[in-house]
Parts: sequence; structure tokens; C-alpha cells
Amino acid sequence: MAGKPILHYFNGRGRMESVRWLLAAAGVEFEEELFETREEFEKLIQGGTLMYGQVPMVEIDGMTLVQTRAILRYVAAKYDLYGRNLDEQAWIDMYVEGLRDLSDMIMYLPLSLPEEKEMNLEYILHRATTRFFPVYEKALRDHGQDFLVGNRLSWADVQLLEVILMAEECKADVLSEFPLLQDFKGRTSRIPTINRFLQPGSQRKPPLDERSLGTAKDIFKFERGMFLKNMSTIVAEY
Repeated sequence: MAGKPILHYFNGRGRMESVRWLLAAAGVEFEEELFETREEFEKLIQGGTLMYGQVPMVEIDGMTLVQTRAILRYVAAKYDLYGRNLDEQAWIDMYVEGLRDLSDMIMYLPLSLPEEKEMNLEYILHRATTRFFPVYEKALRDHGQDFLVGNRLSWADVQLLEVILMAEECKADVLSEFPLLQDFKGRTSRIPTINRFLQPGSQRKPPLDERSLGTAKDIFKFERGMFLKNMSTIVAEY
């Protein structure tokens, strides 16, 4: 019997959080080896298992997987969350890639310069409610089904719920103009595997705060607004 997947990352959300979400939604138990210091991260690099010297890294099925999209596609396909044919997979990919754009903006918000943070938050909420959430509201309205693709739970639904909750951490009533997304949130949150992941004590990580941001900066040796894109750069790209 194969062992549990092992997730290698720092003790925070970052790129690994979507992997945690997808495994949890699939009902897959997983273990985590979380590094807290630069030395622990360098030891992992020196072990030769990180293809590009970067995390996330997941050990699964005798393989060592890196690169977030590759990991997520593997997990989605393995646990039947990646559609039943190429058409469904294409729709899932399109929905997920859009959600990735929005989640990146939210993820990078704590890296904003203090004087830019309020402006960046307003920009994120504007884009969420005018560019991204209308797409998913329309998809649910047009086909009249419970889920985005094939009327069954897929990677796209899991990603959508994750990003909805991230956006609500920025503004609690961000879904006020999207009744179908409100229903979607309630419906998918009640799926037993997902509901367990949403409970206190699960392996879901809290939002990035100043303490965890400081830890990440120490581990990855980046300065606020430098190694990772700052929000002014992201705004310019959109």
C-alpha cells in the first residue's frame, strides 16, 4: 500500500495551499515536512531532489514532484478531479488559470509597501468583482448545474472555493452581488471532505501575517517588494 503524500514547504500558505486544498477535497491524508529556517531549506536543496531549487515539492507514488501546476494536475488526474475528457479538462484549466491570477494578487498583498496596501486592496477587490467573479457567476447561471464542469466536483470547484474564501478575508461581503457564488460556497463547503478541511485543527494554513512573512523572508532571502512581484508591478500587468 502506497504511503501518504509528503508535502515539503515552509509553515504557511503560499503555493502549497492549493495542493493542500485539492488533496483534502479528494479525501487524501497527507503528511507535511515544514521547514522553519534557511538552513533547513538549504539542506533540502542540497539533497538534490528539488529540480529547480524551489518548493513546493510533493513526494507521491514514488515520485518527487515540483512546480505547482504540475503537482496540481497530477493530483487532480489521480483522484478523478480533472474531468472525463479533453473538453472538460480544457474548461477546468481555463477556470483554474483565471483563479490563479486572482489568488496571486491576494497572496502578494502582504508584500505591498505600507503606503500602497490600501490602494492595492481596493484594486484587488475591484478586479475580483468586475473581472473574475462574474465569469463564475455566469458559468453557474448558464448551465444551471451545481458545479463548474460536468456537474460534478472538479479541481476548478475546489480552486474557486479556496479563492472565494481568500477574497472574503479581504472583504467579508465581497460576494454580495453574486448570489449563485454564495450558494456555491455554501454547497461546496458542506462536502464532507472539504468541511473537515475547513474545521479548526486541520492542515489548512492561516493567512500570512507579519510573523509568518518574516519567517518566509528569512528562509527565502527576499526583501518586501523585491524577490516576489510587488503589487504595483501586478497592477501594471493587468
